[in-house]
Amino acid sequence: MVEGLTLGILVTAAILDSINPCVFGVLIFLIAFMTRVFKSANKMLLGGLIYTLVVYISYLLIGLGLLKFTVSFGFSEIIYWIAASIAIFAGVLEIKDFFWYGKGLTLKMLPGAEKRIKMYTKKIEILHKKDGYLSYLAAGLLGFFVVLVELPCTGAPYLAILAILGQGNFTEGLPLLLLYNLIFILPLFGIIGVAYFGKSSKALEKWRKKHRGFMRLAVGLFMVSLGAYMIYSIY
Repeated sequence: MVEGLTLGILVTAAILDSINPCVFGVLIFLIAFMTRVFKSANKMLLGGLIYTLVVYISYLLIGLGLLKFTVSFGFSEIIYWIAASIAIFAGVLEIKDFFWYGKGLTLKMLPGAEKRIKMYTKKIEILHKKDGYLSYLAAGLLGFFVVLVELPCTGAPYLAILAILGQGNFTEGLPLLLLYNLIFILPLFGIIGVAYFGKSSKALEKWRKKHRGFMRLAVGLFMVSLGAYMIYSIY
């Protein structure tokens, strides 16, 4: 295990990163869309699994690139401080959203992302009418796009863990990164499974909105604690 990182910290960061309302919101929207367009639970399941697989690969590749970058330069106290500061700042914003959700400065997807996602889903619908297989390919490409636009909303825990992993070497960090990303997508499988077995997307969205404040609070408290721990560990 890399110095300064325990399995508990890694797993907790991945779990809390995965329950971000941004991640849940987009997937629930896509499930509702695919259920309507594909008109088949099995086809919706396949589309959701393809989307989730692409999310895993994309998030992993981003992490591998950043890990390679940090490891190649060796331990950098400046990078460590930056990552810790971002973690604390992001945590404070998440805690703020527990009390005043969406008010003022908040962590969210890149501007215009929601409109683009809806635009791309319409293209998936057009492709599905022409060729069902092309619509699955488009769902995968959408997964890659979503990972990129969600980074401002979900990236702080990932960046903090990558900064800690950067203290070790690439070989040590690789299996931990694979584990992190596996945990990150597990709730996505859960949402797809719940939808497949009959839970409506409206019910899922209602649940998300009811609990999104507590999700933000949990992430925020952990991020502030993790950032403080990172700064403490330097000394």
